[in-house]
Formats: sequence, C-alpha cells, structure tokens
Amino acid sequence: MSSPVNGHYKSPEQAKNVWEDLIASGIPRDNIYIDEDNQVIKVLIPETERREIQEIFDRHKLS
Repeated sequence: MSSPVNGHYKSPEQAKNVWEDLIASGIPRDNIYIDEDNQVIKVLIPETERREIQEIFDRHKLS
C-alpha cells in the first residue's frame, strides 16, 4: 500500500534538485507531486521505500 511522504522546500531551485534526485533514484514521475502554492513535495511510495525518500529529503534539507 502506498503512502505519501511530504517535504517542504524553500526555493524553486531546491524543489528542482529534489525532483531530479528522486527521478534518478528510480521513483516514477507519476508518484511525485509538487505543490508550488504551499511549497511541498509529495511522494507516493510503498512504506518499504519511505526511508530512501526521507534520506533524499534530508540531503536536500527539506523540512
């Protein structure tokens, strides 16, 4: 079952870098959502992949 992992970004450049890192790690584009109004990146993934996404968010200093 998929669940969302959310991270708040501070700039469009930061969001772009996170997006590229997520794609490079094999996350399908259809599972990544960027809410520009609220500056949130949401990734829908199985619970077993949550740690990998959190590591990417931490690397890019998302809150």
